[in-house]
Amino acid sequence: MRILLIRHGRQNSPLCNVDVPLSEEGRAQADLLGERLKHEGIDVVWSSGLCRAVETADRINEALKVKRVIREDLKEISFGDLEGLADPVIAERFGSFLSQRKKMEQDLPYPGGESAADVVKRVLPVMDEILASGDRTVAVVTHGGVIRSMTAHYLGMELSKTQLLASHLENCGITEFWFREDGTAVLNRFNDYSHLEGKNDLLRSGWSEKR
Repeated sequence: MRILLIRHGRQNSPLCNVDVPLSEEGRAQADLLGERLKHEGIDVVWSSGLCRAVETADRINEALKVKRVIREDLKEISFGDLEGLADPVIAERFGSFLSQRKKMEQDLPYPGGESAADVVKRVLPVMDEILASGDRTVAVVTHGGVIRSMTAHYLGMELSKTQLLASHLENCGITEFWFREDGTAVLNRFNDYSHLEGKNDLLRSGWSEKR
């Protein structure tokens, strides 16, 4: 079985993990991804229940027209006390925590929130459900923290090192795992966003320039 872990399209707010719809750019990202996935043989599209993931998955499925499944446990890592805050406020209030986290010595939970291990514990049963479904190729629209945590888990990495897995995954990028019959996972591609190449306004680098 192949599972494509897809980060949702760009949301319409820069605040930390707020439950909001896609921006205009996010909708364009999702539409381009949907066209690309027409050739991937997708059997079903799963997503988290957060607005940005649901909208991304629904727009993708306008091109695919396959079964849709929503699971709340595919939601983003909980940033706890950081949620709803802007980056400068987070840097000011939680500078000490961020400095400790950058050392990657421990799998630290966000203040009042989750660690990577918490995400794996929450998401793994959903992944096991997908693996037991009998489908051959599944698209899972989820979130950056989930993709990094699950990638580290399947690759046998220390969960404290998830920041090494591209701290800024591209919106609507594809991370693909192939699962053998014995359940072991092979990483086929990570953060593949070739469908967005040449469109600077749809890349994180272009968004950063605007901000």
